[in-house]
Amino acid sequence: MNKLNPEQLKADYTADVVVIGAGPVGLAIANYLGQAGVEVLQIEKLDQLIDYPRAIGIDDESLRTVQAIGLVDQVLPHTTPWHAMRFLTPKGRCFADIQPATDEFGWSRRNAFIQPQVDAVLHRGLSRFANVQTLFSRDVVGLDQDEHGVSLRMNGPDGRCETVRARYLVACDGGNSLIRRTMDISFEGKTAPNQWIVIDIANDPLGTPNVYLCCDPVRPYVSAALPHAVRRFEFMVMPGETEEELGKPENMRKLLAKVLPDPSRVELIRKRVYTHNARLAGRFRCKRVLLAGDAAHIMPVWQGQGYNSGMRDASNLGWKLALVVKGLAGEALLDTYEQERRNHVKAMIDLSVLAGHVLAPPKRWQGTLRDAISWTLNYLPSVKRYFLEMRFKPMPQYTEGALVTEKGGKATPVGRMFIQPKVVTEAGEIRLLDDVIGSNFAFIAWGSNPLWGLSADQVEAWRALGARFIQVIPDVQLKSGNEVADGVIRVGDSTGRLKEWFGRFPVSIALLRPDRFVGAVAIPQTIGHVSDGLLRALDAQPLASRQAPSATKVA
Repeated sequence: MNKLNPEQLKADYTADVVVIGAGPVGLAIANYLGQAGVEVLQIEKLDQLIDYPRAIGIDDESLRTVQAIGLVDQVLPHTTPWHAMRFLTPKGRCFADIQPATDEFGWSRRNAFIQPQVDAVLHRGLSRFANVQTLFSRDVVGLDQDEHGVSLRMNGPDGRCETVRARYLVACDGGNSLIRRTMDISFEGKTAPNQWIVIDIANDPLGTPNVYLCCDPVRPYVSAALPHAVRRFEFMVMPGETEEELGKPENMRKLLAKVLPDPSRVELIRKRVYTHNARLAGRFRCKRVLLAGDAAHIMPVWQGQGYNSGMRDASNLGWKLALVVKGLAGEALLDTYEQERRNHVKAMIDLSVLAGHVLAPPKRWQGTLRDAISWTLNYLPSVKRYFLEMRFKPMPQYTEGALVTEKGGKATPVGRMFIQPKVVTEAGEIRLLDDVIGSNFAFIAWGSNPLWGLSADQVEAWRALGARFIQVIPDVQLKSGNEVADGVIRVGDSTGRLKEWFGRFPVSIALLRPDRFVGAVAIPQTIGHVSDGLLRALDAQPLASRQAPSATKVA
């Protein structure tokens, strides 16, 4: 790619942030920045959104991200909640029935969905913002950056060269990311030795719910029920087979004969062959260019975490980039994106690779061992429950980045996602907690006034960042007649979950970041000291003009 000289360039388009790619991660980031008032230009190489088979699993964390950008009500009709995942032996015995029933983050832990339909919702959501523009059929051919911004050159649909100037660039342009390669960022990992053919069928010829993964040593396969009566089949492509050969009607019937009594009576939507990769970018940030989604990491599909890991990227990066662009935080905050996301992405890649080996072991004896272990688990209820309730899934827990914690290695909720129960407002409405907070920082105080212990300067600094102050009390106390401090939102804990959460730790105030992760915890007497520590960890500009007592920053 040829580099540009921005000093000689008068751009056709300008923006605060240019997002390359209109997949789910790029769309989520553009929506988040759009609602934050940031000028966004989204560029997509294709002439429309992709509509071929891709992800089929969206988890509770991703739905919470969609909720944060105000689109969850439009997405839910395209999902099937409480979707179980069942592993079968070659003889059809179910040796692992994974159906976690938890909803600690406000939504079902596992949900089936059809990605193109949800992507379309995210794309339509951009029309809410006059400050967001999307350009299709644009092929980026030039990239340069300097201390003030990023310059792009791209070929438009009419062949005319167009130019873009933006302060930051977020590359969501997939596993073969042109931006990542241009930045000469490594993408280390492995490519699976086999491929899989994905077949989507309308008017589900099986009709059974949930997802089945059959560990057949001859040809492993997946059978998944999707919303709107769509059935997804995935079959391993065996050595010597090609997509062209498998796509022939007679060979398609042979594949489907493994799972259907009459493989000729199907309504094919589409088919596609995939290669499973496990790769991680050497870095997620290069000055004013940031990588997200598949451009930063790709993983096998077996835990449905490729899509969801990308949405976690969007949730983590969106609010940080908005603060920096709006001058509310320094650029150091952007470094915490990789600090916080990289380790968890690596853990999800490892889990996905392991799940693939459970489904299709590299060695025949490993399959025999797997079946023996699964049978033994029936006699170890606690161990079996650990797997069936999906407790093995590594939840994000940040130990460095935009947060503060106590010294001494005590057990702490800092760096973990906060729960999202339903609460009762003073108007008597029952709402999910995030809907009360909005896409903002929040001080969640159990019982007490969250402003007590904060100086006027500290309150002003947090309000400049859009923070909300929430007082949580048992719902029966809402009608006590006690006055609420100015600027404080009072809600009732109708489920007891918030009381239970605070009861597990020696703290009564949780400082939540916009991505709903706990940035710090305190009690009323320490809240001023701790909140200043978090402002410094955020590199927040409202604090820059005054001195504050020190707090421990995890860096």
